[in-house]
Amino acid sequence: MTDFTMTTGDDGVAIITWDCPGKTMNVMSIEGLSELDALVDTALADDAIKGIVITSGKEGSFAGGMDLNLLATLKEQAGDDPAKGLFEGTMQMHALLRKIERAGMDPKTNKGGKPIAAALPGTAAGIGLELPLATHRIFVADNPKARIGLPEIMVGIFPGAGGTTRLARKLGAMAASPLLLEGKMLEPAKAKGAGVIDEVVADPLAAAKEWVLTAKDADILKPWDAKGYKMPGGAPYHPAGFMTFVGASAMVHGKTQGAFPAAKALLSAVYEGALVDFDTALKIEARWFTHVLMNPSSGAMIRSLFVNKEALEKGAVRPEGVPDQRVKKLGVLGAGMMGAGIALVSAQAGIEVVLIDRDQAAADKGKAYTEAYLDKGIQRKKVTPEKKDAMLGLITATPDLDALKGCDLIIEAVFEDPKVKAEITQKVEQVIPEDCIFASNTSTLPITGLAKAFSRPKDFIGIHFFSPVEKMLLVEIIKGQETGDRAVAKALDYVRQIRKTPIVVNDARFFYCNRCIIPYGNEATRMVTEGVAPVLIDNAARQLGFPVGPIQLGDETSIDLAAKITRATKEAMGNEYPASEADDLVFWMEEKGRLGRKAKAGYFDYDENGKRIGYWKGIHDKYPLAEEQPDLIEVQERLMFAQVLEAVRALEEGVLEDIREGDVGAVLAWGFAPWSGGPFSWLDIIGTPYAAERCDQLAAKYGERFKCPDLLREMAAKGQSFYGRFGPEAKAA
Repeated sequence: MTDFTMTTGDDGVAIITWDCPGKTMNVMSIEGLSELDALVDTALADDAIKGIVITSGKEGSFAGGMDLNLLATLKEQAGDDPAKGLFEGTMQMHALLRKIERAGMDPKTNKGGKPIAAALPGTAAGIGLELPLATHRIFVADNPKARIGLPEIMVGIFPGAGGTTRLARKLGAMAASPLLLEGKMLEPAKAKGAGVIDEVVADPLAAAKEWVLTAKDADILKPWDAKGYKMPGGAPYHPAGFMTFVGASAMVHGKTQGAFPAAKALLSAVYEGALVDFDTALKIEARWFTHVLMNPSSGAMIRSLFVNKEALEKGAVRPEGVPDQRVKKLGVLGAGMMGAGIALVSAQAGIEVVLIDRDQAAADKGKAYTEAYLDKGIQRKKVTPEKKDAMLGLITATPDLDALKGCDLIIEAVFEDPKVKAEITQKVEQVIPEDCIFASNTSTLPITGLAKAFSRPKDFIGIHFFSPVEKMLLVEIIKGQETGDRAVAKALDYVRQIRKTPIVVNDARFFYCNRCIIPYGNEATRMVTEGVAPVLIDNAARQLGFPVGPIQLGDETSIDLAAKITRATKEAMGNEYPASEADDLVFWMEEKGRLGRKAKAGYFDYDENGKRIGYWKGIHDKYPLAEEQPDLIEVQERLMFAQVLEAVRALEEGVLEDIREGDVGAVLAWGFAPWSGGPFSWLDIIGTPYAAERCDQLAAKYGERFKCPDLLREMAAKGQSFYGRFGPEAKAA
């Protein structure tokens, strides 16, 4: 079975069709590259063939990108010199695409080449766009669901098969930057408007064939191969281009804080490539691409944000033997911000929703959240009035519990109080069918305890959403001590329906995500009480790649919420609660009414519109700034170890059953240093021996919270890595 096949019609146009067997979307493999190379050679050598159209056999898509396992294979095949293997493999891709681009034309006269067009039925991502960019004209189906772009930067690499160099030379560095540096995916009309593709048509294959038969020598010569080519917007040595690159460098560093190596490498490839001829630029791109691939960050990001994330979304941890549990009718209890968000994303997925609250006005307010969201979508031309009406028609807002009859899943999202939750649980159980699964959207309360209010604990589970529901990608599913497989499968199938990424964890206070997030915030506030400047703490975190620093995060999530969680935890743990100066600071801020952004007063001062105007200096009246501030690395390691040690303990205690969930969950839930791939990937990058040694140093200086877990100590002594011991390949062996 082959990925590429070629047929030639009576008109002399060769059609090369990409159609990977057994896959819903094409991905490029080493075998596929070899097949395409051979077919292009055959077509160029055959005098009866006038031109070539490269298309896809998949309905609605051209290709989803590169098989990222290919990169690992190139490393492995190179043996002791993986960089050489990666560079040479990348240059082989460049050679193939350059062969397509030059199409047999005379190197001196630029004449005699065969026109080659790309006919894309729909989505083209990564190599799925880099290949068409090497052809002479790109035709795309008028398919509004299609997306065109180069998303590699999102998984820690950059377009390394010529896409970086071609797009920068085609559009100019400034115009290419949203696609290259932000990984933006455009619908066909916008891709044409941006100059990425050439035509949007009803039948791209027919249009491509017609163009191939009429194309002239001048039509197939790329601008950068013609004499007198000048880069749009100016090359780096041109006054305009110089300013573009100065600005781009500042913008990249401002956004990444230097934590993401791929963005800097991409910009270097564009800058250096713009100073030389096209073929040399491709070599420069290949060298920077190899440089990024050799950085452990890229491997960790690819593994967590692509391989592991995709595996979890496809049901890697779904119980076996349980039939399809997709939700048909969902009941949501509580129409506050969380309940309203859950109703919104469920209706988006086409699920019938009953949204319950104490009275009609409260229920209607929850439904209005979806209406307001859709109205914004209409303004941005992302939603049609018809779609709005259809979605709102799926949501029934009511205080009447009888409306829950026929539901196959209930999600309770009422006030975070065990008594309130128990009361509504018992009332609802009298109405719902006996096979209905009941879920609680609690963020801190143990599921096993909440399940006591339900007569069927095997059908009770936790489904923890993050706020705002419609924006956050992760959903944490929590198994109580008696939760059965059908409830787990139901939760996983529902999360797949609403197109989010699930992780499944066992029951424990704070579950997994909050278990790690809370020590992160606590460590930051401890440092404030020690006299460390809040700006140093926040910047230390941002330079690790966190989207916001922990002090700012405290204001965003509200200080009274932190105080409430602290009190509840103290009450539950009794004498075992590890009291700290961080608690004193939080309670003091609460007493002063400095509750965060919502109060326009917290760790920051705010203007009348709620905009931050600087850190609140009054905090130093109680906690004076230390004359000597700590080293940046010391601050960063305290913040990192506060989180990763909780992740290790969660694994050690069985709260986490799969380290993939620990890594993916951390990155998606609270933005844990995405460049690292997550807590376990980070520990693998720095090495367990160093991690254990650093724990001892931090524990000696700052306290027992940094004590090295027994599991980490054991792995350090054996020189083990987490993925080497607990990864899916290790488990399979």
